[in-house]
Amino acid sequence: MRGTLARLAALAVLLYLFFLGLELMQLAFKLFGKGFAETLIETTSNPFLGLFVGVLATSLVQSSSSTTSMTVAMVSAGALTIEGAIPIIMGANIGTSVTNTIVSLAHVSRPEEFRRAFAGATVHDFFNWMAVLVLFPLELTFGLLARSSALLSGWLQGAGGMPLFNPLRAVVKPVAGWISEGLQSSGALTLVVGVGLLFFALRYLVVFLRRILSGKAEELLHRTLFRSAAAAVLAGIAITVMVQSSSITTSILVPLIAAGVVTLEQAFPFTLGANIGTTVTALLASLSLGSPTALTVAFAHLMFNMSGGALIYGIPPVRKIPLALARWMGDVAVRSRTLAVSYVLIVFFGIPLLLLLLSGSFSASPEPAATDEAREVGYSEPARERRAKGV
Repeated sequence: MRGTLARLAALAVLLYLFFLGLELMQLAFKLFGKGFAETLIETTSNPFLGLFVGVLATSLVQSSSSTTSMTVAMVSAGALTIEGAIPIIMGANIGTSVTNTIVSLAHVSRPEEFRRAFAGATVHDFFNWMAVLVLFPLELTFGLLARSSALLSGWLQGAGGMPLFNPLRAVVKPVAGWISEGLQSSGALTLVVGVGLLFFALRYLVVFLRRILSGKAEELLHRTLFRSAAAAVLAGIAITVMVQSSSITTSILVPLIAAGVVTLEQAFPFTLGANIGTTVTALLASLSLGSPTALTVAFAHLMFNMSGGALIYGIPPVRKIPLALARWMGDVAVRSRTLAVSYVLIVFFGIPLLLLLLSGSFSASPEPAATDEAREVGYSEPARERRAKGV
């Protein structure tokens, strides 16, 4: 009995260090690039570039909730249109998976763990890319998300929003803030400490998870959270709503996959639930702003995640594609650790940054707020001028 209690106490400490490391890592990225991310969102109107702005901005601040909330606020203020915001929201979905992919790198010294962890992290990446490949062209051509979201927002106009209490942030955020202040709010030092805590916690977390979640405990986990795809989706939604971060929810999953406690097939629907759960933050933000356009964008985020899940996971042959690609990436990562790190740097930072540099987006000045007439037709005057020039 004492041994079990000691292991549970050790697990609790390791989980706290894991969450603290994640919080410090996200805080460091925000110190590096939050203002830069806001500028990017404000100055980009081309939908294709907007998609990669969403990827880069979310990779920089390590939180799709932050990106979508910023986007919703900008739409409410008239600095961004609905049509300009939806591609950014789609890109944010891709960018949010960078956190759990980075977390999987902590298993790099243990090949079999790393294979499973990297596959478990990248199944989220591949699903999000596939959802964008399917829904982005449909949105550009028919405006499906914008139209359906506008209809939904019409039903909720006038409703008020309220903040959700986040118990995890309540115990982790103050400590992360104190550590960062002690490091003189240095983004680099905060990142080093955060990554160090993350890697240390994960080094022993897998060992404790194997000991505790064995036999009856593992059976219980499979009979509850992962007893079916529907249960896993609901668990992903519920946990993400509680912690208000899909990055944290999916990152929790990585050591479970690495330890072999949860399979890739069980993890996949859980990540879909996390994608849906993360839309709650933007919905609450839009309700509190009382702006119909902001509410439309928040609903577009929800509709995108639900539609992507239905189209990809709901069709068994299509469902196998991200699973197969993730397993292949796990094999590639084990054969070459350099390629695994390069994948993270190139996909989440390199390609979006290169495209934005080539487009000249960084030299653009922030757009003035759209006029009422421009908002009615969907684009601000500067945005329409740039569209006519093909920017």
